Amino acid sequence: MLLQMEYDEEKQAFQQQTEALGMLRRVKRGDAWMPLRVGKSYYNSLNQYCVEVFRQNDDDTDHNFEFGRPVQFFVQQEKAIRFFPATGTVSYVDGDRMVISVPDGFSVADLQISDGLLGVQLFFDETSYRLMFEALERTMRAKGRLGYLRDLFYSHQKAETFSFPDMGFSYLNDTQQHAVNEVLRAKDVAIVHGPPGTGKTTTLVEAIYETLRRESQVLVCAQSNMAVDWISEKLVDRGLNVLRIGNPVRVDDKMLSFTYERRFEAHPDYPQLWSIRKAIRELRSQRKRTENWHQKMDRLKSRATELEIRINAELFGEARVIACTLVGSANRLLDGMKFGTLFIDEAAQALEAACWIPIRRASRVILAGDHCQLPPTVKCYEALKGGLGRTLMERIAEEKPEVVTLLRIQYRMHEDIMRFSSDWFYHNQMIAAPEVEHRSILDLDLPMTWIDTSEYEGKEEFVGESFGRINKTEAELTLLSLQAYFEMIGKERILQERLDVGIISPYRAQVQYLRQQIRKKEWIKPFRTRISVNTVDGFQGQERDIIIISLVRSNDEGQIGFLRDLRRMNVAITRARMKVIILGDRPTMTRHPFYRKLYQYIESLKQAK
Repeated sequence: MLLQMEYDEEKQAFQQQTEALGMLRRVKRGDAWMPLRVGKSYYNSLNQYCVEVFRQNDDDTDHNFEFGRPVQFFVQQEKAIRFFPATGTVSYVDGDRMVISVPDGFSVADLQISDGLLGVQLFFDETSYRLMFEALERTMRAKGRLGYLRDLFYSHQKAETFSFPDMGFSYLNDTQQHAVNEVLRAKDVAIVHGPPGTGKTTTLVEAIYETLRRESQVLVCAQSNMAVDWISEKLVDRGLNVLRIGNPVRVDDKMLSFTYERRFEAHPDYPQLWSIRKAIRELRSQRKRTENWHQKMDRLKSRATELEIRINAELFGEARVIACTLVGSANRLLDGMKFGTLFIDEAAQALEAACWIPIRRASRVILAGDHCQLPPTVKCYEALKGGLGRTLMERIAEEKPEVVTLLRIQYRMHEDIMRFSSDWFYHNQMIAAPEVEHRSILDLDLPMTWIDTSEYEGKEEFVGESFGRINKTEAELTLLSLQAYFEMIGKERILQERLDVGIISPYRAQVQYLRQQIRKKEWIKPFRTRISVNTVDGFQGQERDIIIISLVRSNDEGQIGFLRDLRRMNVAITRARMKVIILGDRPTMTRHPFYRKLYQYIESLKQAK
């Protein structure tokens, strides 16, 4: 029901945004590319017809195109937009180049002769919703193991465990070792709760490695392609044979080397398969069909199928880890496959319905993540209020606290930066590892400062073009405070020690404005590669020596919009290793108890000095 509301809301929003004015907005938001140049078209190794396109405008707008997402071509004429009827799927995207697989019979020539500006937009993702609805329906009807897990997850019934003594892992700390042992003992479910900087990925990789001493193959999933890439790369580094279904977000040889597509192409039988597929295409295009045309076609098709089955059997037979997104686990390549264990990384960012897609393939489930960091994206307010944002990980953690292991020792940040997050989000259970406890850039420096921007009379405003909130005065102050801090450290030291800076704003329009300003500032030139600017979501899973946060909101009503979702602030603050500088309008922000407490905490650090 809630998922249906979210589906309706997203579909309606999509339809409204595809009118002419909406399209410019979509380009600004990174949901469309326009104008486009069309490159070559060809059949890829998976026998999909692909067309290559290039983004022509040279602004550095982040975009939301990634592997597997549905797209639609369009032509913008003076006032109207003409859409191409068929939709395609993103096969590969890197910088301003994208490869799109299109249905057979799609006329690429039509793209090249279109009158007006050619563009491509993200299409409404019907498939993901369909798969989630199907998964929920199947789970509700299920008997057997899936039915057992469903009943277990929705009740106070105790999860079953094996009992054996702890194993020791010399390179893990106590809580990490405990987490790996709990994963190995779990018959049904275990949760690894990893706050920022606690080595969740290291722990999870070890748990997967140890599980593979007992099982021949495991399934590893995450909500986003980026999270799948990250865990896959770490597993490959640990020496495991990973088969990645789908294409990675970061496109380099290391990441591509373990993708299904690249491995398929590299198989010794592939050239033979390619020539058979070519013969099939040539045979199809013959105008004159001879009497033995059908026999020829059937013979070629069955030979191609036979080769394809053989290649797949080898690729899947060799792989110890199959890695894909939650939705990607419905790929036909995995039809009929079952796994002893399913690992879901970043489980706190995944909609519950999406988790049930791969759960049907497994007899036990291990969830890893942190429900005090970024939540799943839910666009419909009513559905959010109804509880659609509550994840499976949260539900199980509340019903069965005994299956949760909290990783407590963090290796990222100065203790004073950690302390506030630990008190507010983690019941004061976090400990800073001795090697980071007092890490700082300057002697006697405060690890956290709040610059009150209310004294400078800058107000938030809406910008028409990108329809987002910005605060220009605060953006200027952000760069001035960075400049002042850099002057205190000294240029030589910054470059020598390769100190890096993350500038975070929750508002995308502010991020784009800050990026424009940075390009104009002469003093930043030598440091440009050391500074990145992004939204909170863009910094998920990353860390920097210095973090500067521009909160943007400044109004007389004390309205702070989605900054009320405190998990976002938890992510922003905890990206920092040594220094956090917050720029915010104190009277606006401190009406909210969290920001009031944060401001008081930072003031108390001053007094303690």
